[in-house]
Amino acid sequence: MTGGLYRSSNAGHRDGPYDDRHAPPLIDADEARLTVPDTDTVSGGGEVPGAEPPTSTAGNSLIMAAGSLVSRGTGFLRTVVLSAALGTVIGNAYTTAQIFPGLIYDFLLGGILSSVLLPLLVRRRKADADGGQAFTQTLLSLAVLMLAGATVIAVVCAPLLTMTYAGGQSGEYQTLVTRLSYLMLPMIFFTGVSALFSSVLNTRGHFAAPMWTPILNNIIVIVTGGAYLVLYGASKLDPEQMTPGRIALIGGGTLIGVAVQAAGLIPALRKVGFRWKWRFNFRDLGLRELARLGAWMFFYVVANQIGLAVVFSLLNRAAADSGQADDPTGPLMYNNVYLLLMMAHGIIAVSIITALMPRMSAAAADGRLSEIAADLSRGLRTATAALAPVAVVYGVLAAPITVALFRHGAITDEDALATSFVLISAGIALIPFSVSQLFTFANYAMSENKTAALVNAPVVVVRIAIHIACFMLLDAEWVAVGLMAGNGASYLLSAVISATVLRGRIGALGMRDVVTTLLKVLAATAGATLVGVVVTTLLPGDGTPSLMEALLNLAVGGAAIGGTYLALALALRIREITQLLDMVKRKISR
Repeated sequence: MTGGLYRSSNAGHRDGPYDDRHAPPLIDADEARLTVPDTDTVSGGGEVPGAEPPTSTAGNSLIMAAGSLVSRGTGFLRTVVLSAALGTVIGNAYTTAQIFPGLIYDFLLGGILSSVLLPLLVRRRKADADGGQAFTQTLLSLAVLMLAGATVIAVVCAPLLTMTYAGGQSGEYQTLVTRLSYLMLPMIFFTGVSALFSSVLNTRGHFAAPMWTPILNNIIVIVTGGAYLVLYGASKLDPEQMTPGRIALIGGGTLIGVAVQAAGLIPALRKVGFRWKWRFNFRDLGLRELARLGAWMFFYVVANQIGLAVVFSLLNRAAADSGQADDPTGPLMYNNVYLLLMMAHGIIAVSIITALMPRMSAAAADGRLSEIAADLSRGLRTATAALAPVAVVYGVLAAPITVALFRHGAITDEDALATSFVLISAGIALIPFSVSQLFTFANYAMSENKTAALVNAPVVVVRIAIHIACFMLLDAEWVAVGLMAGNGASYLLSAVISATVLRGRIGALGMRDVVTTLLKVLAATAGATLVGVVVTTLLPGDGTPSLMEALLNLAVGGAAIGGTYLALALALRIREITQLLDMVKRKISR
């Protein structure tokens, strides 16, 4: 089939268990029936002007994985440069201020975009005679106005945000956070515009630009951090030593990076035939329905943001209570580790989720629930099998990773090594996080925002309870480790609850195959862990490794872990790994 939707013989039925034995693999670049639904045609078969030819889920996943790999890599380089330039004290303040734009954006658009607007854009793309062009223009017009207004309000309320997230710190520290916020809060507008443009492109089968334009952002911030190092050097400063010039350089450079990222998507929009036009007939959007669906998503986001506020407040208070403003496991290094977790999740799991969202949304619209179950089952197995060796690397090679990445400039040995324990916790949390996200996005595809919100509420309550317990029971230097472990426990709880609820909604998820794959992955993971521990024990660099020793451990230990996992995966016949290798071989041979 060369367009339209693939409909299985049992489409729409949910009776009986899902049989995966004859289903096409998720990672199969040659399987025509895995085309992204409705990105090239509209109802009635007419082609949308400017639309690109359909691409496979695997092809899209590969494009996104490649773009995400470079984007996350350059993103982490920017983190390394900024950490080296700012050190822990100023870095903690910068990290706290940088949280605010994402906070407000998530309240306004973040969750609603993925759970409400993206599925809606897919449906209007299919149903409207113009391929959803007028609807999309109207939606963008409303969103841009909302983002602009929210940005102004957020800038005015910057001191209140500082009090909430950094209330336990000194007055000078809070003043620095507020001053940085004035420059960085306008990122709300550009982040929202960039996300909207990306969604428009994704619904039209164009996945490359949204994955590559963040690299422009990263490059600008890397240059900003480099300029700071050249102009001011790398030294630990107190908040009151940050001059207006230093603040303007760091805060302004971060803002410019996001603005350029948004502007970089405009040529891609023109390429797929979308043109910007102001439309103010907002009633045509079905605002009542959007509000109904968005209300539950807003509840979901509020719960998560309360959890995030608790995390940053506890991290800042732990540093203040210990008398160490430069607590090595404060907001900066905790956030750096979280970015490592998100880098692995983004390269692998997000690539799968983003490619599956349009087809799951289309299947849900047509009542083909068995296909959603099929995609979930295969996505779950593929993400788990691909992320397992990364989790082993994070756990076994935590110290070499943190030394190689973070022990530069104003970051000391103590800072880097303390961070390694947080990374071990993140490695354990990686797979539960990705699995819980896959289930959550399946609910979004079916417009089950209420379900996602109700599942999330008890999970966040449990997470906050664990976080507060860690803060009360652990010494300051271990608080960040406990917080990351609490995240992992809550992600696991979310995955269990979501799987149970989804099974009742769409039928069997092929759990026999899932459990079989998970047991094989667990066996391969155990073998890779054992080999990794033995190899790193024999290598130099115990205690406080030098940079060269850390790099040696990463190269040799990483190769040993990856090679062992791959060999065991092939020996155990983990289908998702063999399919991935087959696809790579075909790509190379071509």
